Amino acid sequence: MTQRTLAVVSAGLRQPSSTRLLADQLAAATRDELVRRGDTVEVRPVELREHAHDIVNHLLTGFPSPALREVLDTVTGADGLIAVTPIFNASYNGLFKSFVDLIDSDALTDRAVLVAATGGTARHSLALEHALRPMFTYLHAVVVPTAVFAAPEDWSAGTADGALRRRVERGAAELAEQMHRRAPSTGPADPFALTGDFEDLLDGLRRDA
Repeated sequence: MTQRTLAVVSAGLRQPSSTRLLADQLAAATRDELVRRGDTVEVRPVELREHAHDIVNHLLTGFPSPALREVLDTVTGADGLIAVTPIFNASYNGLFKSFVDLIDSDALTDRAVLVAATGGTARHSLALEHALRPMFTYLHAVVVPTAVFAAPEDWSAGTADGALRRRVERGAAELAEQMHRRAPSTGPADPFALTGDFEDLLDGLRRDA
């Protein structure tokens, strides 16, 4: 059995949050799919509202707090990522975008990502395709075909109902397949690691001198 890690980022601002509820249901469905494929899964939830001040401070100073550094390492070191945001003014909310701005442009390369969102009306669902998917594609992530949007009418007694349940299961299956077919993650990249042999670096310095 292969050990997998699944980071689940939720950018909801309220408690209770339909955004967190959708994130949890996507995580549970993805975990079940991976277990069915013979993997073991560690789900690592990240609720951005708990780190809002640290995110702003990092944007201003360029340095993350220890807690935020751990969160960034959780996201960039996982085998797969579920990213869920509420939609404000036809796009992701500011907290979600501010957090993504802190992720190194190469840190999610070839990482499997499932994007999802919540909103007050189904008309906001287009934001998944014109805002979230292009952003993660820019970060070189592999965004699965199914994006999941939940409007208020999609919920029944706090659970995904009908068409939403089918989208959750389809998106989770696609994410699990992408995670399962890849080698396990070795964790976040070390920004201070040498990218070449030490002798090659010296040769380059000599040529530049």
